[in-house]
Formats: sequence, structure tokens, C-alpha cells
Amino acid sequence: MTSPETELVVARRQMAAEGVLALTLRHPRHEELPRWQPGAHVDVVLGPGLERQYSLCGDPADRAVWRIAVLRERDGRGGSAHVHEELKVGDRVRVRGPRNHFRLEAARRYRFVAGGIGITPILPMLAAAEEAGAEWSLLYGGRTRSGMAFTGQLERYGDRVTLVPEEESGRLDLGPVVDDVPGDTLVYCCGPGPLLDAARERCPAGRLRVERFSPAQAQPAGPDPGFEVVLARSGRTVVVEPDVSVLDAVRGAGVEVLFSCAEGTCGTCETEVVAGEPEHRDSVLTEEERAAGETMLICVSRCRGRRLVLDL
Repeated sequence: MTSPETELVVARRQMAAEGVLALTLRHPRHEELPRWQPGAHVDVVLGPGLERQYSLCGDPADRAVWRIAVLRERDGRGGSAHVHEELKVGDRVRVRGPRNHFRLEAARRYRFVAGGIGITPILPMLAAAEEAGAEWSLLYGGRTRSGMAFTGQLERYGDRVTLVPEEESGRLDLGPVVDDVPGDTLVYCCGPGPLLDAARERCPAGRLRVERFSPAQAQPAGPDPGFEVVLARSGRTVVVEPDVSVLDAVRGAGVEVLFSCAEGTCGTCETEVVAGEPEHRDSVLTEEERAAGETMLICVSRCRGRRLVLDL
């Protein structure tokens, strides 16, 4: 699956909190940007081998600019350091997307949970829920109050927003949010892996929607044998060895495939399955999408059996 790629200009840099930099991006010729909906993210190409995914946290109705926020990772791989230290107003970056695997589904009531920089995809969801007239609440936690981004923007929502800085109040108590969720209510959660895991363990089935910034630890269903992938568009067959991903195997065969994180978290390499049964190891697809088996993320997922036919 492909996404449009656009060269954008950094129009503004602003600190949204301690260690969190908000960037405003616009088209160099001030053209309208592609439409997006709450929950969407973009791939930002910062340089050779330096590509990162960031949630759009501005106003979907504003087609003139996109807004992202970047946490300065202490032990990161160089992306956040580049944004904070090197990327200046007027610089150009290539951006792919938007792409959305965290869509805000229609519901009468919402319970939102954000941990740290996980507030970014939640922000436009709050505005959308408000506009739709839905009932909602937000539980937002962070290590320190000074490091929690966009708290000033949240003040207008009053007591529907509960801020929980860990240094003042301890860790988030998920119980009131994820336990006993009514059938007309959806829970949206974004943040560190342990927070999402805790929410998934406690939230009633079918009520929770999550987005991960780091891959979940998927457990293989059994031994990891090799298998064959048939490329439906050419009829070619590619052998995928046990220690090689589908993505690497097809690229090694000379097939151009769009990809980004290579960890199963961004959805860039999502590919249509024509035949065969995928073994899903990603952190993107819902349980319903996995059961349908119509697509797979070829950077991490594999095959239940000996053969897959992919729309490549």
C-alpha cells in the first residue's frame, strides 16, 4: 500500500513542554495538504536512513499546515535528537502520508488515556468528540507536570481532563477508566508499552483501541520455518528463509516495497494477501483485521503454512 510523499517546509518551532518540540509544517508553495482524520500519523524522512513516524496533533480542518510534536528521547536512535538540534525553520523535509490505523470510531461515550507523548493523537480526537456531542473524559499522565505537553490547550475542557504527574500523584490508576466499560463506550489509549499492556489486560473485549510507539513482543505460534511468497503481479516465487523477513526477501528479489519502521508499528508496508494465512506479529492491525487475513505487515509477520500469495 502506498502513500503520497510531499516535501514540506518547517514553518514554526515551539516548545510544547520540557523536552517536547512542536513543529508546524507547510507546503513550500502554500498548497493545501492532504486531508486527514484524528489518529493519523505521517512518516518524516529526516535524512538517509533516518525516518520516523509522528502523530498529527493539529486541526484536521486546517489544510494549510500539519502539526507534529517530538519528544527528545534520552536513549533514542538519533531521530528526535536530529529534530531538536538540527531541524530549523525554513528547512525542508520529505513527508509520507497521512496514514491512519487509530481512527476515532463513532460512539456515544469515550474514555481517553494518554501517557507522555501519547497525548499527540488524542488531542484532535477530543475536539472531534466534542464537536460530535459525545460524552468523554481524558486521563493524562506523565513523569513531571513540566514535561506534559499541551496542558494549556487542555484547560478549556475543565474537569473532563484529569492530569496525573507521576512526581506528584504516582502512576495512573486505570481502574476507573478501563474496568466495567459500558457497551456504548470506547476506550482510546496511547503511550508507553506497559500502559497499553495494562489497559489491554483489564479492558473488556472489543472496547479498547490502542496505538503503540514501540513494537509489542509478539510470540511466535511455533517453530519459525521458511516458506514461499508468490508475487501475484508477476507470478514470481520468492523463498523466505527462517531468519529473513518477507520484506527483506522481496526487496532482495528486486521488488520495490514502501516501508518505514521495519518493526510492525507504522503500517507503511501493509500488503494485501491474495491467498494463504498470515501469522500476524505486528502492533497495528486490530483483532478483527487479523482474523480477516486480508492484509499483513510484511516487515514482521510471517506465514502459517508453506505459501503466501501477496499483491506485489
